[in-house]
Amino acid sequence: MKGSNLKHMMMRTGFVVLLAAAAPWMTLPVRAASISPILLAQTEPGEADNVPGQEEQGGSPADEDVPADEASPGHAPNAKSATEYVAPEIERDLSILPFPARRMHELLVEAAKSGDIEKLRPYIGSGDDVTTFSFGGLTDDPIEFLKSLSGDSEGHEILAILLEVLEAGFVHVEAGTPSEMYVWPYFYAVPVEKLTPSQRVELFRLLTYGDYQEMIDFGAYFFYRVGITPQGRWRFFVAGD
Repeated sequence: MKGSNLKHMMMRTGFVVLLAAAAPWMTLPVRAASISPILLAQTEPGEADNVPGQEEQGGSPADEDVPADEASPGHAPNAKSATEYVAPEIERDLSILPFPARRMHELLVEAAKSGDIEKLRPYIGSGDDVTTFSFGGLTDDPIEFLKSLSGDSEGHEILAILLEVLEAGFVHVEAGTPSEMYVWPYFYAVPVEKLTPSQRVELFRLLTYGDYQEMIDFGAYFFYRVGITPQGRWRFFVAGD
């Protein structure tokens, strides 16, 4: 996505994010930068693969005094609302994931690398258990919606974004609660103004410096992120706040 900024991409796709007073149900389709190989953790022998469609655990009701990631899965934490910053534990070792979560991560990576966006369909779920792709909900077929976010008609660009996000470091949020989740990339949980120089280099693999400046002004990361539950449920793939 080098050479374009978030506002340009929003105009291209017909979506708007109000940086001064963001509506949490809006998505922000933007473009990815480059793709790098990812090392998949090996599955453990004797353990059964997780099957999509398990019951997901509900989050706590939204509240303006509660950090956004606790209020609703997929919403970026608002750095400006934090009274005291505590650096999250950034994880890169996929072997620490519960087996169902690790397996789902592997399946999504494989689907993204295949170049066939239809290969994501078995992991999306249905009804109330469908993966969240838009905070406003979907009326279209989920795969067709993902294609609509992509710059190309086959959905290759959105697959590249998904792959780039999944190969980043991740964070474990709300451990021990019904909303427990593993979220990629870790920028989701780190105030953008507190990123280290090396972390900013990682961030710029996903977006441009102009995009970064918009996130500084807004006070939070609002690019694409992926959430997978410990039970292996693909909970969300969304952008915006």
